[in-house]
Amino acid sequence: QSGRRYNLFLKRRLRIDKRHQSKDSIFFRDGVRRIDFVLSYVDDPNKEGEKKLERRKEFENNLQKAGLELETEDKKESEDGKIYFVKIHAPWEVLITYAEVLNIKVPIRENDIPSTVENPLDCMLAPLRLPESVMHPEPDYFTAPFSKDKQELYLINDESTFFSPSMRNRIVNYILTRCPYGTEEGKKKFGIKRLLNNGTYSAAYPLHDCQYWKKANDPNCDNERYTLYMEWARFLRFYKEQPLDLIRKYYGEKIGIYFAWLGFYTEMLFLAAVVGLICFLYGLFTMDENMSSKEICDPAIGGEIIMCPLCDRDCEYWRLNTTCQSSEYSHLFDNVATLFFAIFMGIWVTLFLEFWKRRQARLKYEWDLVDFEEEQQQLQLRPEYEAKCTQKRRNPVTQEMEPYLPVTSQAVRFCISGATVLFWVSLIIASMIAVIVYRLAVYAAFASLMENTQSLQPISGLLTPQLATSVTASCLNFVIIMILNFFYERIAIWITDMEIPRTHMEYENRLTMKMFLFQFVNYYSSCFYVAFFKGKFVGYPGAYTYMFNRWRNEECDPAGCLIELTTQLTIVMAGKQIWGNIQEAIVPWICNWWGRRKARNNPENLYSRWEQDHDLQTFGALGLFYEYLEMVIQFGFITLFVASFPLAPLLALMNNILEIRVDSWKLTTQYRRPVAAKAHSIGVWQEILNGMAILSVVTNAFIVAFTSDMIPRLVYYYAYSESEDSPMFGYINNSLSVFLISDFPDRNRPKENPEGLVICRYRDYRYPPDHEKRYLHTMQFWHILAAKLAFIIIMEHVVFSVKFFVAWMIPDVPADVKAKIKREKYLTQKILHEYELEKLKERLCQGDKRATEKEFIATEGRMELSRAM
Repeated sequence: QSGRRYNLFLKRRLRIDKRHQSKDSIFFRDGVRRIDFVLSYVDDPNKEGEKKLERRKEFENNLQKAGLELETEDKKESEDGKIYFVKIHAPWEVLITYAEVLNIKVPIRENDIPSTVENPLDCMLAPLRLPESVMHPEPDYFTAPFSKDKQELYLINDESTFFSPSMRNRIVNYILTRCPYGTEEGKKKFGIKRLLNNGTYSAAYPLHDCQYWKKANDPNCDNERYTLYMEWARFLRFYKEQPLDLIRKYYGEKIGIYFAWLGFYTEMLFLAAVVGLICFLYGLFTMDENMSSKEICDPAIGGEIIMCPLCDRDCEYWRLNTTCQSSEYSHLFDNVATLFFAIFMGIWVTLFLEFWKRRQARLKYEWDLVDFEEEQQQLQLRPEYEAKCTQKRRNPVTQEMEPYLPVTSQAVRFCISGATVLFWVSLIIASMIAVIVYRLAVYAAFASLMENTQSLQPISGLLTPQLATSVTASCLNFVIIMILNFFYERIAIWITDMEIPRTHMEYENRLTMKMFLFQFVNYYSSCFYVAFFKGKFVGYPGAYTYMFNRWRNEECDPAGCLIELTTQLTIVMAGKQIWGNIQEAIVPWICNWWGRRKARNNPENLYSRWEQDHDLQTFGALGLFYEYLEMVIQFGFITLFVASFPLAPLLALMNNILEIRVDSWKLTTQYRRPVAAKAHSIGVWQEILNGMAILSVVTNAFIVAFTSDMIPRLVYYYAYSESEDSPMFGYINNSLSVFLISDFPDRNRPKENPEGLVICRYRDYRYPPDHEKRYLHTMQFWHILAAKLAFIIIMEHVVFSVKFFVAWMIPDVPADVKAKIKREKYLTQKILHEYELEKLKERLCQGDKRATEKEFIATEGRMELSRAM
C-alpha cells in the first residue's frame, strides 16, 4: 500500500516537472492556439472497442481534412488515468470559410447613430446599474455578413480575437455535427451526436474561459466567466440589472434571449405585485366593516341559525357562528377589489406581451438578428431521422436523394403517440377524481371529529371541516402532481423520439406541445375543480347529489368557495416553486461537489481546464425548454386564477428574483459551457402565452361570477335589501333556505337530535317547506343566475375590447428602432457599394477596361438608387 502511494506521488511529481506552464489554460501546449472544443473518451476493452477506435481514427482524420487542428492528451495525463482528451482548434482559414457559410455578421464600422435620450430617472436607478464595461463589453458596430473576398472591409485588428469564443465554438460544432466517420451497413455515418450516442466519445463541449471564483493567470484570457459570476450569478446581486450583452457574448443569443425574457417578466411582475398587495391590504383593512362576517359572528344572528348536518347520519346540526373566523378571512380575497384586480390583470397581461414584443425587437436590432432566419443547423435533418428512415426520395428543391418516412408509418406513430398522451391525460383526470373521492370520504370524518372532539375546540373556529379537507387534499394533490410529472417527462421524450421528427425545430415544438398540454392539465385541473365544480352540484337536504351513488358531494363554506380556491392555489403554486428551486440548486451542487473539491485542492499543473469542465454537469439541448416550461406554468397560476389570490404575483415576483440568480449560478458554476446558438425570439412559447392570456379573461370572469359571492351580494344590495341605513343587513339570512327536519329521508337523517330541532338552514335560494313550490328555486336564484351570466358577458367584452385596443395602440417595433434599422441598412449598403467601387477603380487602373466598365456603371447606379431610397 505504501509503495503504491509512493509510486503515485512520483507519477504526479513527474507530471508537474514535465510541464512548467499551468494546465488551467484554454490554449494548446504552444500557448498560442486557442482550444475551441474538447472531445473525451475512454478505452473500451470489449469487442466494440476496436470499432470505436476505427470510428475515432476516421472521424479525427476527417476533422483534420476539414482544416481543424487536434492535440490529444494521453490518459496518463488525466486525473484518474482513464480519460483521453482531444483538444480542437479552428485556424483562421476554417473560421472565415464557415463564417461565410453560416452568414455570421461581423463589424465593418463603429456605430455613429446617437444613443437614445437619457432617462431623467437614471440618477435614481444608479444603485441598480452595473459598470459600463460589464453591461456593454464591446462597442456597437455596423455589421455585415462575412465574405472571404472582402476581408479588408471588416475591422480585423487581430485574427485570434476577431471571432468571439462563442462564434468559434458554434463554427466548430457545425463542423462536428457534419463530419463523416465511415460507412456502416451501406450507410454513410456522420456527426458527433451519433458518436456520443454509441459511446465512441464520452463527451463533447467547449471550454469555460477560466475558473468562476478567480481570474486566470493567462493575460490573454478575457475572464468573462469570472465577471459573470461576480456581477450576475451571486444572489447578493439580486437587485442589479442583468448584463445581457455579456451573457449573449459568452453563451449565445438563445440563452441571452431567455434571460432577457425572464428579467422583463420579473420587472413587469413588480407592478402586478404592488397592485395585488394593495387589493389584499384593502381586504385586510375592511375586514371589520364586512356585514356578512359580522352577521355570521353575531351570537344573536349567526349563533341562532342552526345549519343542516355536513354529512349523512354521523354529523350533527351546527351553529353558523362556528365559521366566524373563516368568514372573516375569506373577506381578504372576496371583496370589491377582487373584481378590480381581475380586470387589471387582464389588461396587465396584454401590456406585458406587447411591451415584450417591443423589447424583443430592440434586442433583435442590438444583437444583429434583424435579418436572421432559422439556422440551417436547426433546419437540418436530425441524425436519428436519417438513421431510422431507410427509404429515400428526391428532394424537389435540391434534386438530391433524401431519407423520408412513409405516410403510413407516420400515421401509425402519430396514433400511438396520441393514444399515449390521451392515456396520461386520462390518468391525471382519474387521479383528480381519486382526490375528490378522498375529499368526500374524509370530509365526513373531519366534520364529525370537529364537532365531537374537545381537543379541536380551540382552533375549530378557524379550522373548519371544509378548510381541513381542502388543505390535506391540496397537499395530497401536489404529491400526485410531482409523481406524475416525474414519469411523464420520460414518456413524452420517448414518444417524441418514436415519432421521428424530421428537424430539430420540429422535435422541440412537438415535445413542447406534449409537455405543456400534460402540465396544463396536471397543475390546473384541481384548481378548475374547486373554482367551477365544487359546491355547484350539491342538491339540497333530502335530495343530495351523490358521486358514484355513495359519496355525498361536498359543499362550499358558508362564506364561499373562494377561500378554498386560494388555499389550493397557494399550496400547489408555492410548493412547486420551492421544490423547483431546491431541485435546480441542490441536485447539480451535490453532483459536482466531488469535482469542485478536486478543482480546489489539486495543483493547477495536475487538474487541467478540460478536466475541470469535464467533471461538470451537461446543459443538454432541452435545458432551456424546462426553464421556459417552469415559467409558463407559473404564468398560468398568476393569470388564470388571480381573481382568487391577489398575492400570487407577489409570490411569483419573489420566486423569479431567486430564479434568475439560481439559473445564472448553476449555468456559470455547475454546468459545462453550452454551445452557442442563435434565436431571435422565445419561439412557440410566445403563442402559448398569448393563448393563456385570452383564456385568463374567461376564467377570471367565471371565478368572480360563480366562485365568489360578489354577484349574490350585489343583487341583494340593489334588489332585495330591506334596510336603507344598512343595505347589506339581513343578507346572510336571505342567502340561507329553510328545511323541515322531518322531511329528511333515513339515509340523511342524523342519528341524534338532542335539542328537538324542527328546522335547519342550508345555503341555497329555495322556497320554504310551507310554500306551494316547496324546495324549488326562488325567483331570486334566477335573478342571480341572470346577473352572473350578464356580468361574464360584460366583463369579457370590456376586457377584450381594452386588450385589443391596447395591442393596436402599442406598435410591436419602437419607432427609434425602425429608424435605426433603416439607417443601418442604408449605411451598410453604402459602405459595401463604396468598397466595390474602389475595387472596380483599381481594376480599371490595372487596364482591365472592357470587363469592368459596365460593372462600374452598374455599381454607381446602385449607389444612386441607395441614396434615393
